[in-house]
Amino acid sequence: MELPFDIDDILRRTLSEDLGRSGDVTSRATVPPAEQAQGRAVARAPGVLAGINVFRRVFVLLDPAVAVSPLVSDGTTVDAGTVLAEVRGPARSILGAERVALNILQHMSGVATLTSRFVDACEGTGSRVLCTRKTLPGLRSLERYAVQVGGGSLHRGGLDDGVLIKRNHLRMAGGVEEAVARAKAGVPHTLKVEVEVETLEELEQAIVAGADAVLLDNADLPTIERAAHLLEGRIPLEISGGVNLETIADIAAVGHLLISIGRLTHSAPAMDIALEVSPA
Repeated sequence: MELPFDIDDILRRTLSEDLGRSGDVTSRATVPPAEQAQGRAVARAPGVLAGINVFRRVFVLLDPAVAVSPLVSDGTTVDAGTVLAEVRGPARSILGAERVALNILQHMSGVATLTSRFVDACEGTGSRVLCTRKTLPGLRSLERYAVQVGGGSLHRGGLDDGVLIKRNHLRMAGGVEEAVARAKAGVPHTLKVEVEVETLEELEQAIVAGADAVLLDNADLPTIERAAHLLEGRIPLEISGGVNLETIADIAAVGHLLISIGRLTHSAPAMDIALEVSPA
């Protein structure tokens, strides 16, 4: 699995945000310029690691003289106390990049950890866990990478990546059948047309209109089961809205569903990781 192509642009922006116009004034005031340091990134809680090479890249972008040696690969489930990477180089540079590197590693690992919990709950059902566009601004590509590390699947990456007719589109277009018909006529045949529905009546309208996939939003389990029976696997059925770790196993058991979960990216708790730095 490759890191996002725009990783350096993202990291330069985050470093610039933290260093501002004057750089790390604290380290300049307290640490001699030639001072060398060594550090260890340590997991303080269990979880699934994601972003270890992003962590490394932050230091290298700030100062190529910093050497980072990852000791654990992305996708590895680690225990509290596991040493994830070793860092060595100019002390000021290590301290200047520390917060950005940790913020990203903690967030990506939190996304991967939460994703893996949802994925584990679907094991053996044929249902898949998907991320959504509910991502933190500017970090979507890193979060999507972390979802994959955690075993999840990707939804569309942006508004240009596929047709998904949502509730507001339906209001503007005048209903399911008209919205699907317009989409089918207005986009290339290579783009699939998915439509969000809230009732079984709307689901039947989507089938008649020729939708390529249906997103059933905020439905209870009996409605999901009836929807799956109506479709009989002819087109993909996506489930969204209100899915949590208490409900996902029963939903997934319906079989071969796409289950999209916004909280994978917008609400994943950060994994607790520390960087312990000392003189070299």
